[in-house]
Amino acid sequence: MIYEVTTGNSRIDFGATGVDAILQNVAFILSTTLFSCPLDRAFAWEPDIDSPIHMQSARNIARITAAIQKYEPRATVVSIEIRGDPQNGSLQPVVGVRIDDEV
Repeated sequence: MIYEVTTGNSRIDFGATGVDAILQNVAFILSTTLFSCPLDRAFAWEPDIDSPIHMQSARNIARITAAIQKYEPRATVVSIEIRGDPQNGSLQPVVGVRIDDEV
């Protein structure tokens, strides 16, 4: 099964387990940019905001994939789509992940 994850859910369930915990972790990675986590400045991903939109999307997809592989290896990234309006600067990553059945 493929799950779609975005940054839209800001509620954290501290008791989440299994698939719910993994999806919550992926959403947290997506919503956290480099240097914004006080106790682990390297945690998260570094968005590219100054490049042309086609280059920016490719770099951001690569950086998001690397961050999820590093910080939540139980989720396998199968797709990433950047949605939004680049003219107004509102872009949001939407990540499709597959989770190992053993979780």
